[in-house]
Amino acid sequence: MKPAPFRYVRARSVDDAVAALARDSEAKVLAGGQSLIAMMNVRAAKPDCLVDINALSGLDYIKVKDGGLAIGALTRHETVKRSALVKEHCPLLAEAYEWIAHRAVRNRGTFGGNLCHADPASENPAVALVTEASFVLKSAKGERTVAAGDFFKGVYQTAARQDELLIEVRIPSRPKGQGWGFVEVSPRKGDFAMTATVVTLELAGSNVKAAKIALTGVSDRAIRLPSVEAALAGKPATEDLFRAAGEAARKAINPSSDFHADDAMRRDLASTLTRRALTAAKSRCA
Repeated sequence: MKPAPFRYVRARSVDDAVAALARDSEAKVLAGGQSLIAMMNVRAAKPDCLVDINALSGLDYIKVKDGGLAIGALTRHETVKRSALVKEHCPLLAEAYEWIAHRAVRNRGTFGGNLCHADPASENPAVALVTEASFVLKSAKGERTVAAGDFFKGVYQTAARQDELLIEVRIPSRPKGQGWGFVEVSPRKGDFAMTATVVTLELAGSNVKAAKIALTGVSDRAIRLPSVEAALAGKPATEDLFRAAGEAARKAINPSSDFHADDAMRRDLASTLTRRALTAAKSRCA
């Protein structure tokens, strides 16, 4: 099958891109195209217009800004994976990239495009949640910033309006002493997760000072587990506590079944992976 007919606009500037989005309520942004083009080929997506932003080299960057990372929306996955700044300021994101896609996809796909696609089994949205990232969106009317916790709305749905272009993702730097853990089970290396658990952990002595836990592959979007996080606070960071957190994670989710795994398997995975991610995070609290 071939895509439905569409108009093509090659944007020469950010203002050019947002003006094109404002003109056509059925327009979509083309960045890496690793998801959009595949969906168009089976007519799961039928935009009237594609606004190609690949000429906007000003959106391809990774830099330190206001004490954290700023990543341009057009930055390619492989660039993020190899970045020394990412490894220094957000090692959790660097670890997640060991699981994301294959090099051919990473060479073309973009960090911002992946987040805006909002696949419920994608890794980066869960990382954005536990790092409390924020998203800078621009339209012809101006800019606004949306917290990661408010950005992901459902399957392929985000808070970005149709006329808005994601231009930057901001990730606070890892606090001193914070540990991190990322554990995933996927059908094959590079596939989307059946279930993944993403964790950050801070200790006060031998007790948990703060924990953040997000799961992907178990809902219509990546989700935080605030009740499990709260149950960890102030308690000794032991394997027994982490095992209990895993059981709490099992009960906190309501996953669906598909041909990869049924709901019971995903609950089992959430339990085991949460325990493992917390254990890994504790080993890195330094």
